Amino acid sequence: MDKESKEAIKQELKVKEKENVEIRDSLAIERTKFANERTFLAYIRTAMALIIAGFSLMNFFRDDIYKFIGVLFIPIGIGAGIYGFRRFRRKKLAITQHKQAYTPTSKAHAEIVNNSK
Repeated sequence: MDKESKEAIKQELKVKEKENVEIRDSLAIERTKFANERTFLAYIRTAMALIIAGFSLMNFFRDDIYKFIGVLFIPIGIGAGIYGFRRFRRKKLAITQHKQAYTPTSKAHAEIVNNSK
């Protein structure tokens, strides 16, 4: 192999490596979106559990302390749900802004990004 063909191969490998990095970045953004959605679902699941526990304590126990704890669980659950929703929307906006600010450097990756929008 002569020196020119080695240089051509190295240049081609650098281009491919750059495209792979850009695809990894794009996939990382998608993973971040999914992680945000999973976290939101965990907040909703926790909120529902707290609300259901509050109603259960109020309905199944006769002691005033259990009713008091049940009354406390309901607004705590509602608050957890609201907090989770607000956090989800805030993170979703940040992810969207980051994705819009991301500019691919290769033509092939730019076409992939434009086709996915």
